[in-house]
Amino acid sequence: MKKHHALQLYDYHVWCNNKFFLRMKELPKDIYDREIRNVFPTIAETLVHIYTADTIWLGVMQENSMEEIQASIAHAHEKTKKKGLEEMEKLFQHLSEDYQYFLNNERNLDKEISPVHPQFGRLDTYLSELVQHVVNHGTYHRGNLTAMIRQQGYSSIPTDYVFYLYELSSTK
Repeated sequence: MKKHHALQLYDYHVWCNNKFFLRMKELPKDIYDREIRNVFPTIAETLVHIYTADTIWLGVMQENSMEEIQASIAHAHEKTKKKGLEEMEKLFQHLSEDYQYFLNNERNLDKEISPVHPQFGRLDTYLSELVQHVVNHGTYHRGNLTAMIRQQGYSSIPTDYVFYLYELSSTK
């Protein structure tokens, strides 16, 4: 049976994050929290942003209350405060396991979902579209991370979806 596209997209998101963490471990440690002019001041703060956003959207997909989601934001900020690269990698790994548990146990990834945002109001969408949003958001900010690495004089790694597909097909 073919995997639902939302599950494959989320697997791609995890694959990209893992590739990024592997590349960061190859580079000098000081580039992780060196301040530079970019969308975020450091690679570390960019990773915190991605992690926090992923935490928020998991809560939305689980149809948690706004109070629960707000609490998860505060908890994510506390968990990520002054964390090094290896600690952030572990946090990302644990969060991806939470996502995979949720997504693999959800019977209908195309079910309608209607989160209500305090500023933007109600959004009638589908669970699979929110997964797409998480992946797009991560892709956007991994592009920021690539630029930040290059600004510091190093090459990054390609994380285009097609490279994920090639790697996936070579392991079959």
